[in-house]
Amino acid sequence: MALLSITRRKSLTTLAYLVLLLGVCNGFYLPGSYMHTYSPGDEIYAKVNSLTSIETELPFSYYSLPYCKPQAEIKKSAENLGELLMGDQIDSSPYRFRMNVNESVFLCTTPPLNEHEVKLLKQRSRDLYQVNMNLDNLPALRYTTQNGINIPWTGFPVGYSPDDRNDDYIINHLKFTILIHEYEGAGVEIIGTGEEGMGIISEADKKKASGFEIVGFEVVYCSIKYDHEKMPKQMYENIPYVICPRELDKFQIIREQEKVTFTYEVQFVKSNIRWPSRWDAYLKMEGARVHWFSILNSLMVIFFLAGIVLVIFLRTVRRDLTRYEELDKEAQAQMNEELSGWKLVVGDVFREPNHSKLLCVMIGDGVQITGMAGVTIVFAALGFMSPASRGMLLTGMILLYLFLGIAAGYVGVRTWRTLKGTSEGWRSVSWSISCFFPGIVFVILTILNFILWGSKSTGAIPISLYFILLSLWFCISVPLTLLGGLLGTRAEPIQYPVRTNQIPREIPERKYPSWLLVLGAGTLPFGTLFIELFFIISSIWLGRFYYVFGFLLIVLLLLIVVCAEVSVVLTYMHLCVEDWAWWWKAFYASGSVSLYVFLYSVKYLVFDLQSLSGPVSATLYLGYSLIMAIAIMLATGTIGLLASFYFVHYLFSSVKID
Repeated sequence: MALLSITRRKSLTTLAYLVLLLGVCNGFYLPGSYMHTYSPGDEIYAKVNSLTSIETELPFSYYSLPYCKPQAEIKKSAENLGELLMGDQIDSSPYRFRMNVNESVFLCTTPPLNEHEVKLLKQRSRDLYQVNMNLDNLPALRYTTQNGINIPWTGFPVGYSPDDRNDDYIINHLKFTILIHEYEGAGVEIIGTGEEGMGIISEADKKKASGFEIVGFEVVYCSIKYDHEKMPKQMYENIPYVICPRELDKFQIIREQEKVTFTYEVQFVKSNIRWPSRWDAYLKMEGARVHWFSILNSLMVIFFLAGIVLVIFLRTVRRDLTRYEELDKEAQAQMNEELSGWKLVVGDVFREPNHSKLLCVMIGDGVQITGMAGVTIVFAALGFMSPASRGMLLTGMILLYLFLGIAAGYVGVRTWRTLKGTSEGWRSVSWSISCFFPGIVFVILTILNFILWGSKSTGAIPISLYFILLSLWFCISVPLTLLGGLLGTRAEPIQYPVRTNQIPREIPERKYPSWLLVLGAGTLPFGTLFIELFFIISSIWLGRFYYVFGFLLIVLLLLIVVCAEVSVVLTYMHLCVEDWAWWWKAFYASGSVSLYVFLYSVKYLVFDLQSLSGPVSATLYLGYSLIMAIAIMLATGTIGLLASFYFVHYLFSSVKID
């Protein structure tokens, strides 16, 4: 249920076709491909991604360092919208492999390093930057031993900086192990993810597809000081197999006027791993068992608490309604004065809240974000967004958000019409819905982008992509939001079950401010997601793969239920003390979970991301965390407010009003 399927389905859904079509129309390429089969001796070239580090989180181009370049020009792979936004730059590399041919190869010897190159190499080495390489869409995998356990990581470090020395050493020799599985070309219909584009193996191709599949790509690295005079002069010349030294004196030091020779060796190993299972090594990382037990424990606790709250709440409301219906008018009046405050606010409970336009706008954006998250997680749980398709998840989220503008406009304008009793001003509401949350994100990303530009990072969004994003925003999202708003004006407004008095009732003073109760209400929804939040943040900032979308779907459904319950209970408590201004309190009762999410993100930065260094990295982290918190506030707040509205509507339509 949780593990992503790497094989594609025999038929794609309408949404998948739509995403593919839109990606092509906008000039973006959605990765996906045939299962590649190779014959002995076929040449295969690895590709290199941006250099990344868990200390700075600023990606840089692979060729910003003095590495060997391909004999031909450097070619950039087609990237989709998600890859461009994540700064995942993919280039061709000189690393060439010949299928099922074991060899040790000379790559190149660089010119003497100058001062700038030395400074850059030392800085990247000390900041723990790593080289990300992939072959046939499989990232290079290395294993490190911690507490006697082999832990898989992707990529390999730029250099080695021992703590007891001031010298730095560059990694210049790589030992690749390529796991291959022999494919007989039987009539197996497999659709997969790779580098060449979406497609299905035809009947004719099946008969010709005999050969080898690449099912694993592992790397071991070391630093070696070569005698440059004895090394070959031509790229890809064979050299004797290398034994990696253990003494630092035999490592290749990084200093001015030093030449660096790069070599690599490759060994092909036949494996029983089948092509559909080749990502298992990346997904089955340590800590999975802890993850499962933690999530299960969290779900049990939340179900228990939510059940208690729901039972208490239903019994209380049912008792009040029953007693009202059984008592005579005189007894009801006495009970109103002595016991019940919520019936006393019958003439004010549906009074228009302050800043009603802003409330409608936030509800519209909340519906859009909730719909985007829900559909994305469902499709990810079904296996349509595998980690093999880099950037596919982010691309799908953006496209879903654009198209769900019609739902945002409809709900926001219908809420506006319900509050105002007229559809006048619906265009302004629709425009505000289409610009509110995207505008906040655009401003934050622009500020962060200036920081990335100043750092010369590949994570910076190019100007051309800005225009593309603006075009998608104003050519798709805005028109669809206006269309949804138009449909909202034609829908029947929700009729209130009671009339609203002209003069508002005075709200009694309280011993404690109501915002304390509102903020405290966010702790229960936060309890449903903080375990999952830990794994999501870890996967983003520590370079791990997140794949338990089945659990995430359960947590999302549970979060929706708990947000609705918390907001309804808090609304009922406010009505019982004759506080009829419940609209914004209902919104923030569940929306306040975003405050705890942001505080947890800060806690994670301080205590768990201690390797993250520098104000630039911290600013980027906090900026992205702020976007996440705002999105969660709009989504959870909308869920709570809509649940509270239908509860209040049901409550006052069920009781006898005299």
